[in-house]
Amino acid sequence: MSADIETYLFPTPLSDASALPLRVQIRERVLAAIGSGLLKPDDRLPTMRALAVHLRVDLNTVQRAYAELERLGAIRTLRARGSFISDTPPHPDGALKAAEVRALAASTIARSQAAGLDPEAVVIAMRDLLGLPPTPSEPESGSAKG
Repeated sequence: MSADIETYLFPTPLSDASALPLRVQIRERVLAAIGSGLLKPDDRLPTMRALAVHLRVDLNTVQRAYAELERLGAIRTLRARGSFISDTPPHPDGALKAAEVRALAASTIARSQAAGLDPEAVVIAMRDLLGLPPTPSEPESGSAKG
């Protein structure tokens, strides 16, 4: 991985307007990079200080994001060596996973309402993107109400 990993992980700034806290945005971008294969086991993450400077956020925000990633098992931190992607992907606790799914759903509903969109239309679009058949009460694919 390049020495300028900050730019690859965070090509765009974090959103202050997002319903998600900055530490969660950092955590989610790292998890997405792991999931997409951009980050592989044993890849070194930027130092917390370097990432805080790059993102223009408080160092404590990055520290909390890294701590959450470590708790999830996505990264491991070695004293005086840095933080690295774990060899095995994390296996989230079922209850924790269910809570995160609910939190993400609640955030999506809030964001869609704030944007003046019908949350049900978002659900229909998600089912369409996932290739799931419409429920009997939904219109056919691609014709989500808005």
